[in-house]
Amino acid sequence: MLTLTGASHAALLGIGTYRASLVVPNDELVQAIDSSDEWIQQRSGIKERRWATPEETIQLMSVEASRQALDNAGIDPRQIDCVIVATISHLLQTPAIATAVAHELGTDKAAAFDISAACAGFCHAVALGSDMVRAGTAGHVLVIGVERLSDITDIKDRGTAFIFSDGAGAVVIGPSETEGIGPVVWGSDGEQFDLIRQKEDWRDVLVAETPEMPNLVMQGAAVFRWASYEMAKIAHQALDKAGVTVDDLDVFVPHQANMRIIDAMARTMKMPAHVRVARDIAQQGNSSAASIPLALHRMILDGDAKSGDTALLIAFGAGLAYAAQVVTVP
Repeated sequence: MLTLTGASHAALLGIGTYRASLVVPNDELVQAIDSSDEWIQQRSGIKERRWATPEETIQLMSVEASRQALDNAGIDPRQIDCVIVATISHLLQTPAIATAVAHELGTDKAAAFDISAACAGFCHAVALGSDMVRAGTAGHVLVIGVERLSDITDIKDRGTAFIFSDGAGAVVIGPSETEGIGPVVWGSDGEQFDLIRQKEDWRDVLVAETPEMPNLVMQGAAVFRWASYEMAKIAHQALDKAGVTVDDLDVFVPHQANMRIIDAMARTMKMPAHVRVARDIAQQGNSSAASIPLALHRMILDGDAKSGDTALLIAFGAGLAYAAQVVTVP
């Protein structure tokens, strides 16, 4: 039996994003949840969020972000051997949206599948793509994080109405002369399964007297306590596995869940002053699996991250699933 041999190293070769076009400031949400712009900003750091129009589908946003990533990487779609889409808001349970995206992009019948790891999905997919390239099962992998969370957000729920948003981010992963994607540290804490979840089973929705979309619900205070301290430990493990220290970092890109969580993680990790920290949540909101690529790309466009910088990516989400890795900025 033959054994495949892949590339010695893998890296992010290009990045692209798509931000949903509707800009929704806090003032448009406060009446329904008996709140205020000040309360929302103090609680989350969010000033506004992006929501999709009906035309801005999961597929459209994925394709647009992917085309940008492919262009930036200088890779033809026919060179993509696998498309991985991380999402929790593609509302067709089957088929995977990745297959439609792969076809529309013009890949040569690339393998394509979706993964569900909530807000940690992008980091999971990057780990899978990197392993594929190094194992030889794929020459180039397209990884997409995409969400239309406005579809599953209850705008009357005081705990979540102001948090979630829509958008897509994509990266091309391929062979490299030097290591550009460090070992992943990932796992889950199923004891916290109920902290972030879909409110109801679809079967319960269908038998309800007045069926409603099973929106996301969250125990915010418990999530804050868990993430603020547990994720700092995971971050240090990812740094150790990559053979770097916090002082070696140029960029820190945590999942854009909550500005207070981002600040707490940075403090707990004793993040040096020279490290630039992603704070995309203020304008974008929490876009789950799309959060990290959107935040990283904004830093690149704003000049806060440049090609060759060392970045730590880390995310946690429903489950509670988590993942982190050190990467080189494309």
